[in-house]
Amino acid sequence: MNYEMLCAKVIAIARLTGNFIRKESLTFDAKSIEFKGLNDMVSYVDKNAEQLLVRNLSKLLPDAGFTTEEETINTRGEVYNWIIDPLDGTTNFIHGVPTYSISIALYEDNLPVIGVVYEINRAEMFYTYKGGKAYLNNKPISVSPRLKLSECLLATGFPYYQFDKQTQYIALFSEMMQRCHGLRRIGSAAVDLAYVACGRFDAFFEYNLNSWDVAGGAYLVQQAGGNILNFDGGNEFMERREILATNGIIDQEILDLMHEYFNKA
Repeated sequence: MNYEMLCAKVIAIARLTGNFIRKESLTFDAKSIEFKGLNDMVSYVDKNAEQLLVRNLSKLLPDAGFTTEEETINTRGEVYNWIIDPLDGTTNFIHGVPTYSISIALYEDNLPVIGVVYEINRAEMFYTYKGGKAYLNNKPISVSPRLKLSECLLATGFPYYQFDKQTQYIALFSEMMQRCHGLRRIGSAAVDLAYVACGRFDAFFEYNLNSWDVAGGAYLVQQAGGNILNFDGGNEFMERREILATNGIIDQEILDLMHEYFNKA
């Protein structure tokens, strides 16, 4: 398998789909949204973008399975499986906030081999493949070299429908804000992870995310020299539906705070 060549084709598909989303954003009417659950919105743009991705990615690996957010298809491949989010940051898109992305990951025998995150409005294509480095628009990227939490800019996400851990999470936010340069919430986990991979953010953490939110971006962080953990410091971030992405240096400082605040009963 030539992963570099395959990744180039995935990039072209992501860019084509991004062009569709960008065009639709100019005339999008919020009246067309549907609700999958509390504050969990979807539009025809998400669904059509997903169908476009699936149709074109299927041509690359006809036997591959798909895990997709909008469930326009859900199949399991024996060797290869795509994990895709056609529009990560749907709430931003619906409200006209210009930060949303496409996330694509390819897994081979349950291990990532390609990760692509396309931030549509800035036309920033983040990508990586097995045997290669992590890149942003053809230039190699790496995680930040910052050594201490006090020097860092962090990103997170706020729960929008599962509020049982809200009190602990707010306490953790409060402590983090006093210990770092700042805490950002931009509304697309895939972009947050891509920004960790290129050193704009030093760490990102969030819980209650799905595989399609994080699969592509997590591989980018790993290939750029960072770490991907769950809130206990283990590796089961997708199974546990909680993720901590770091530059690989400040892990323990953040994990100590998480244990002190977030894991309190």
